[in-house]
Amino acid sequence: MAESLIVKPKESCRWDIVSLGEVMLRLDPGNSRIQTTRTFQAWEGGGEYNVARGLKRCFQLDAAVVTALADNPVGRLVQDLIYQGGVDQSHIKWVKYDGVGRNVRNGLNFTERGFGVRAALGCSDRGHTAVSQLQRGDIDWEKIFGREGVRWFHTGGIFCALSATTPEVAREAMEAAKRHGTIISYDLNYRDSLWKSIGGKERAQEVNKELAPLVDVMIGNEEDFTACLGFEVEGVDEHLSKLDVKNFKRMIERAIQEFPNFKVVATTLRNAKTASINDWGAVCYSADELYQATTRENLEIFDRVGGGDSFASGLIYGFLTDRGPQYAVECGAAHGALAMTTPGDTTMATLAEVERVMKGGGARVAR
Repeated sequence: MAESLIVKPKESCRWDIVSLGEVMLRLDPGNSRIQTTRTFQAWEGGGEYNVARGLKRCFQLDAAVVTALADNPVGRLVQDLIYQGGVDQSHIKWVKYDGVGRNVRNGLNFTERGFGVRAALGCSDRGHTAVSQLQRGDIDWEKIFGREGVRWFHTGGIFCALSATTPEVAREAMEAAKRHGTIISYDLNYRDSLWKSIGGKERAQEVNKELAPLVDVMIGNEEDFTACLGFEVEGVDEHLSKLDVKNFKRMIERAIQEFPNFKVVATTLRNAKTASINDWGAVCYSADELYQATTRENLEIFDRVGGGDSFASGLIYGFLTDRGPQYAVECGAAHGALAMTTPGDTTMATLAEVERVMKGGGARVAR
């Protein structure tokens, strides 16, 4: 029988959420293409960071990020954007810049939003970044989890794909979190472009299977579970509304059988009819029960990047506030849907808007 989550009380912890991951500068060509645009809008973003920012900005919880940045004007621009999101920066490691970027630099992520039959497109420029060079011992995890106190720790497969040392940093952090009773969530977030030059799916599975025994809450979509953990997803029809949930439940049960430490397994369900029209839903498996969020068919997408991260932050909010798994998965699905209606990786939604969508509220003007 799967155990329920036991989250540390707020009064014993400085942080509700701490995330470990890279924060990049996203350069967005708007309605144009990367190769033809003459202007970009700058945002900050990164899978693990986006979760912490969502919990701070939308859900008003105390959030911090652990990352590293090269100390140059690009790094300070990323810092300025993080200030806007309200995520604490006291655990950012600043690395001396060599003047050119031969030894250390900051990550750039060029991302098109996509429209209609033209899919969203990302082009990462993130080799030799400061965060990819983190090693065991660089971060004082005892200070973070022991002296300061953390209720929930989040990291994932994007951070672990950055270099040979980042999985060890993640393990060090997760082991410290486990010692201090902090809930650990991990988003598999498989990115073929990150893994293909360092061993592909085989290496992704090796890394993720080594870390999975430390995870309490495992998050991903059907591709993530297949690519990162080797679990085939059966019964997934091309139309989300016809998803065979029983077969999907069997996949989750198989994951829990192999990793009995998983207390929650959650996944988003997406059928991309076009880049701008998706069916969108989610399921959450907790304490031997499957909870399904309302499926939103023909959801209009403005910018899909970060939708899964906003799902994760809404899901985590539900558990941090002890609302139960049904609320958590509905909150995550609604928050993810709202995040994809605005530009940039990070959410611009409010809790009131999330709960309005959860209750079935429409798009009629509010005034």
